[in-house]
Amino acid sequence: MAAVSLRLGDLVWGKLGRYPPWPGKIVNPPKDLKKPRGKKCFFVKFFGTEDHAWIKVEQLKPYHPHKEEMIKINKGKRFQQAVDAVEEFLRKTKGKDQASSHNSTEEKNRRNSSEERGKQSAGEEKRKASLSEGKVKKGTGEGKKRVSSVSSERGSKSPLKRAQDQSPRKRGRPPKDEKDLTIPESSTVKRVMTGTVAGFKWPPSVSEPVKDNDPHFHHFLLSQTEKPAVCYQAITKKLKVCEEETGSTSIQAADSTAINGSITPTDKKIGFLGLGLMGSGIVSNLLKMGHTVTVWNRTAEKCDLFIQEGARLGRTPAEVVSTCDITFACVSDPKAAKDLVLGPSGVLQGIRPGKCYVDMSTVDADTVTELAQVIVSRGGRFLEAPVSGNQQLSNDGMLVILAAGDRGLYEDCSSCFQAMGKTSFFLGEVGNAAKMMLIVNMVQGSFMATIAEGLTLAQVTGQSQQTLLDILNQGQLASIFLDQKCQNILQGNFKPDFYLKYIQKDLRLAIALGDSVNHPTPMAAAANEVYKRAKALDQSDNDMSAVYRAYIH
Repeated sequence: MAAVSLRLGDLVWGKLGRYPPWPGKIVNPPKDLKKPRGKKCFFVKFFGTEDHAWIKVEQLKPYHPHKEEMIKINKGKRFQQAVDAVEEFLRKTKGKDQASSHNSTEEKNRRNSSEERGKQSAGEEKRKASLSEGKVKKGTGEGKKRVSSVSSERGSKSPLKRAQDQSPRKRGRPPKDEKDLTIPESSTVKRVMTGTVAGFKWPPSVSEPVKDNDPHFHHFLLSQTEKPAVCYQAITKKLKVCEEETGSTSIQAADSTAINGSITPTDKKIGFLGLGLMGSGIVSNLLKMGHTVTVWNRTAEKCDLFIQEGARLGRTPAEVVSTCDITFACVSDPKAAKDLVLGPSGVLQGIRPGKCYVDMSTVDADTVTELAQVIVSRGGRFLEAPVSGNQQLSNDGMLVILAAGDRGLYEDCSSCFQAMGKTSFFLGEVGNAAKMMLIVNMVQGSFMATIAEGLTLAQVTGQSQQTLLDILNQGQLASIFLDQKCQNILQGNFKPDFYLKYIQKDLRLAIALGDSVNHPTPMAAAANEVYKRAKALDQSDNDMSAVYRAYIH
């Protein structure tokens, strides 16, 4: 197929992550975003989402020639909303062009009329000046002085000269409102990097009123803290650390999809233990961003792919820790986390003063506190950093990291957190991140059980499950999570993106957390029972959405 020439401003179809080909627009990237090395690519903003990314030319198609083809193969509600957004954008653009053409004609007419009036005015001024000059000759000396002054003000200077004298602006420097501001992203990025951020939208260019801006692309930072009080630069220009009134902080990377290509990797040697659903995506992104990584996994065969991508192989956890500056670990549960540190040839045997250990497993606060104590007792530094997300978000480098413990180590991990996630929060002392992570997963697990319950109730009462999903997608509950999990159920596809057995484990630990402070968790307890039934139906290794099967058996 002949290559199609694309340029800035073109509407295109582009492939982004898990999405089917999606409509977008080629735009100028913020000036701080470097283009990835290698093949030619364009910076694309996608309609109907908050995503924007560098997309290779071969993954782009012109919008109009392929519109009918794409609409036939993609039937999702969100896809249709994105297409509708493109059509709305085109209508607004057409209306703006027509208005611009009309205004241009009017301006031309006004200019011609103004020139005509100017000629008439010039003749009148000349006649008046001539009369004034005659009067001056007849007047007294005082009159001469007064009229001469008037004459110098009116006659010796042209209107243009007077306007120049009234302006304090230096010659050659354009006024602020004449500067080329057609790329609002660049100034926005600069402002974000130097000022406090509470929430922001892409500003309009000077030439466009707010109401004409494309409403579908207005976020650059994918996540914001609600009440930042103090902001400062940390490690790199792409990193934002905001102090909150609660004392917690967050590291916020600009859209990871777009910015990962310009991350400056730390020169520290990185180790990674555990290559499961989450760990595999994390390691892949660390390698892509140029980090030096040594890997270990209980099942050694899983390391082969990463060795081919440039990772080094560690024979034991102790060896990885002893040869690396910072070692990350991501395993399944509290028992696995303890065995990894305290077992034979475990992490603890490789710890010496200055060595750093970051546990990314979702475990309870007691477990992580115990691990921190033994690591620090050997002179090591400890950080807990469990992650919120799933396999796809891990692969895309879009996880949310919740960290607590050694603040200095948290900042040393900044380039790693940028590579693997879109946002990272520092929550204070060890144990806080574990508690927060369990609460987050408790909410997510309970919501998933409710979704399954609603879909089955719709079915048994004769209602369309697809219609229920369509209604939910149009309301306040609309989200990628809701849409994906409902699609899993409607298609009977329970390939794991987040193991059911792990969300049940997190619910169990969250209930125990509530018990420890005498706080009731009846909703989580009810959801936990449904997941336990699903496990009894052999759904442990399926996706959490397989909890649906607990309702139909």
